[in-house]
Amino acid sequence: MALPDQLKKAIIQMPAKEKDKLLIRLITKDKTLTDRLHFELLENSATIPERREEITNRITRTSKFNQNTPGWVLMDMRELSGEISYHVKVTKDKVGAIELNLFLMNTFLESYQSVLKTYSSKADTCALYLAKKAQTILNGLNKLDEDYKFDYMKDTNKMLGYIHQLCSKMYARQMEIPETWE
Repeated sequence: MALPDQLKKAIIQMPAKEKDKLLIRLITKDKTLTDRLHFELLENSATIPERREEITNRITRTSKFNQNTPGWVLMDMRELSGEISYHVKVTKDKVGAIELNLFLMNTFLESYQSVLKTYSSKADTCALYLAKKAQTILNGLNKLDEDYKFDYMKDTNKMLGYIHQLCSKMYARQMEIPETWE
């Protein structure tokens, strides 16, 4: 919501003590903003590797669950994808978003090949999710500098191989997702 110019001027002219009280009250109502300020001001934006490692460990741990349906796999992937998105929202770590999402896809696709092997009506939602997730990762990779692309080529091609072999292959063809990325 945009503030009228008069209100902006009035806020600027408020005593500093009053502004600080109002600011703190407003910040505490928004968890994302609170976490972002904590990250930027107290952690000095230096904890990105630790935060990535924490999410990577959670992905590894979750992928070892014994899921036997595409629905359960999808539910776990969506939850972890939400954690990655929140990490990016708080830290503005765009490279980490690509790395973590690639790791998520490759770990889950490798762990659950047997569950995701064949397409069925029960696997449809998961198959579509996998294809869209792969497309999103490719779009993010294409926005990176050329220097980074070589670093992600192996993992990206591994993911694309799974996408074109498992239940998502029909959607991958429909969405024209390449079989290899260069």
